[in-house]
Amino acid sequence: MDTDSDAPVLIFDGDCPYCSVAAVALRRLDDVVAVPWEADPVGPFLDAQFGSRPFAMVLADPGERRVYAGRSAAGELAERAGTPGIVGGLVRDNYDRIAGVVGALSGRGRDPDDVHDTYRLTDAAIELVADLRDAAIDPPEALP
Repeated sequence: MDTDSDAPVLIFDGDCPYCSVAAVALRRLDDVVAVPWEADPVGPFLDAQFGSRPFAMVLADPGERRVYAGRSAAGELAERAGTPGIVGGLVRDNYDRIAGVVGALSGRGRDPDDVHDTYRLTDAAIELVADLRDAAIDPPEALP
């Protein structure tokens, strides 16, 4: 695999303006690619990975052959961002509460699904990572 195919992919709630801003900012971390949950390739990827389409923040890292979901994704992103351990722990441990508040503020009428572990990236899902990258959002001009 080349470097581009090893770069992590973040699946986030694209209907949430707060999540969108955070996802774009996170693209600066190790070339993380941000893809809205609503993008067409996300459903087939989730089906291949989970056998369903959980509504959750998902970080797929093909280089590590791992998928982080929900609290695990939040904690992993905080760690990669270099936040102090206590901050990363607070983000991970309060994922449901934070997601609920952000959902209420954004008007999203849907709660995240209860999917919070770290999983091995399936062979079927890894084949779909390139499709996710093709659906990535571009950072605004203000963010390099």
